[in-house]
Amino acid sequence: MNFVNKLVNPKIILQISTRNLNAHTASITRTHRLKYANTYPTVVVQPDGSTFNIRYHEPRKIIKLPLDLSTLSEAERRARLEKRKPKKKIKIEEDIDDGFDTKKYLKYMKKKK
Repeated sequence: MNFVNKLVNPKIILQISTRNLNAHTASITRTHRLKYANTYPTVVVQPDGSTFNIRYHEPRKIIKLPLDLSTLSEAERRARLEKRKPKKKIKIEEDIDDGFDTKKYLKYMKKKK
């Protein structure tokens, strides 16, 4: 008999349990880590308007996912691109005659004592 056979008793069956780790483990229980990263509760808004909560590594209140312009119709795409353009500056005309006379209202002003 060799040395290995003397150590292992054939009557004893070793039972080793293993953990099945997959993508769904963290959603059912907690995240299993030795060192935990600091995460913050954050709301994610999808392009269709639906929301869900996640734990994000930066302190943000809300994250808005971008919209895929290739899925929009031509009219919706044109309207969104128009909103992106810079606003046109409004020219103010200085010579507007409105007929307002300030001397007419001087009698309502109170004098300082």
